[in-house]
Amino acid sequence: MNLTRTLCFAVAALSSYAALVYRLCQVGRSWRDHAYRALVVTLLLQCLTFTMGAVAMGGGSFLGVGNLAILVMHVSAVAFCVSAQIILLRWATDTGEVVRKVRYWLVTGVVLGVLLIALFFIADGPGRPASDFNTGSGRPLVLTYLLVFIVSQAVPCVTIFRQCGPYARMTGKASLRQALRLLSVSAVVLFLYCLCRTVNILTAAWGIDIGVWQVAASVFSAAGIVVLSLSLTISSWEASAAKLLDWVRSYRSYRALYPLWRDLYEASPDIVLEPSGSAAVSDLNYRLHRRVIEIRDGWRDLRPYIDRSAAAPAAGTAGAGTNSEYRQAFAEATQIRQALHAKRTGTVPVDSKDAGDFDDRDPDNFTAEVAWLAQVASVYRKIG
Repeated sequence: MNLTRTLCFAVAALSSYAALVYRLCQVGRSWRDHAYRALVVTLLLQCLTFTMGAVAMGGGSFLGVGNLAILVMHVSAVAFCVSAQIILLRWATDTGEVVRKVRYWLVTGVVLGVLLIALFFIADGPGRPASDFNTGSGRPLVLTYLLVFIVSQAVPCVTIFRQCGPYARMTGKASLRQALRLLSVSAVVLFLYCLCRTVNILTAAWGIDIGVWQVAASVFSAAGIVVLSLSLTISSWEASAAKLLDWVRSYRSYRALYPLWRDLYEASPDIVLEPSGSAAVSDLNYRLHRRVIEIRDGWRDLRPYIDRSAAAPAAGTAGAGTNSEYRQAFAEATQIRQALHAKRTGTVPVDSKDAGDFDDRDPDNFTAEVAWLAQVASVYRKIG
């Protein structure tokens, strides 16, 4: 169970530092933006929380004061939640409304921080075992301290969740809507952490052992922080990630089309107008367009060798699906393979497709064209 807690803590800490470093790399062009500065402060507080958590896990004192790392961790967590709420306001509220609400959250954060510090020292926090701040150990003042901390985390989760939906509907930016949706998800997950942590504290105070279920709080905490880190950075990397995914999909399609293109090229070398290595790998969109065009040209060159009078082959012989699209792909792939064989042997059927219209499937956009040809190429490879 301790190993699971440690792993959850490490995942949350790494995601926090990764988000901070990523955002700091944009400091040159964004520092004058108030929302950006608030975001960096939030991520700094998030990282400080986990840094102090790591110090607290090591035991002993911090700056010569026992359990001070725990207090700093909790106070920075309060500041972190307040800062996250301020970011949400900066994202989605008009300027006049922001000033009043930001002031309210700043005052609330200061009051909660002072209250936690007072309770910590009144409860003799420096002189207690560190384990008391995990469960409370039935001490009323320590229990009060922990419950105040949990409430300070749960309330912002509720308010953020309630605000994200309306704000997401109000904004016209797709990236901001996605960030707000992720932020609402993180609020729900972190609220579940607060519930689990409360259950852990109260069951320990009542002498109830819930066993392995105690680790649920750590799991929800790590998951919530990871989603939160994504929500605070998605606006800057979403477009790049989408481009990368498009490139990966295009590359998979490019590779999937290769067996079909290769055989058509061997049968009709003239379909290739440029050397295969003339375009850079980064210019994959151009290379994919060229491959689709060359496949279509090679396909057309085979029309004199496609027997129009031959019966359509049964798709079931390939041992795959029987939907109409697959049956058509299977028929086309089989005709291509038969036509290639006929061209190699010089066998021209009497009733060839060259005498009629070119009736191959003609998708209405390039994406559909690539998907269709990839399916034909997949079947072609299987029946080879």
